[in-house]
Amino acid sequence: MTKVLAGITTSVDGCVAGLNDGPGKGLGEGGERLHYWVFGGPWTYEGGTSGEATGEGAVWLEETMSRIGAVVGGRWTYEAAEHWGGENPWSLPFFIVTHRPEDEPEGGRFTFVSGVREAIEQAVAAAGDKDVHVMGGADVIRQALEAELVDELTIIVAPVVLGGGKRLFDGFDRSLELEHLGVRQSPDATFIDYRVKRAPGA
Repeated sequence: MTKVLAGITTSVDGCVAGLNDGPGKGLGEGGERLHYWVFGGPWTYEGGTSGEATGEGAVWLEETMSRIGAVVGGRWTYEAAEHWGGENPWSLPFFIVTHRPEDEPEGGRFTFVSGVREAIEQAVAAAGDKDVHVMGGADVIRQALEAELVDELTIIVAPVVLGGGKRLFDGFDRSLELEHLGVRQSPDATFIDYRVKRAPGA
């Protein structure tokens, strides 16, 4: 049965991006530090990336990617990443949640959908016997959690305090009960996997 997985990297103070995030600075000021684990060490917006995940980060990424058949992301993430240069970075069906689905680009690399629930439903259908990954940003993950659509949540904590920016649970006004599934540790991040407990009847 297809599961819906949500995962995102945060700072120790809960920020998924620093201040002034957007095109050209997708993770905000100082936000590069959040994704050192993705690229195997330091990188900058100006210098770009050249490495890849290593150690426990690589193991977690490989195991997760092997499970995924479709991806859901938010419009702000899509814009901040500058549309990934027009190329689908996942090479999987990729559904973008947006208030303007009519803006969908040609070429079929991305499917624009008007709501989180609809996007996840389409992603589940596209994933076949694999799982769906909700990659963020924070608002899309919050909406999916609020709608009780997420089966497993991974919080990847980078060893940095950003002191400001976008926080994962800003505006989240309900309780959420989690069951700890496992943890991995690398020099650049701690990977904490949870099962999201659903309310009875959900």
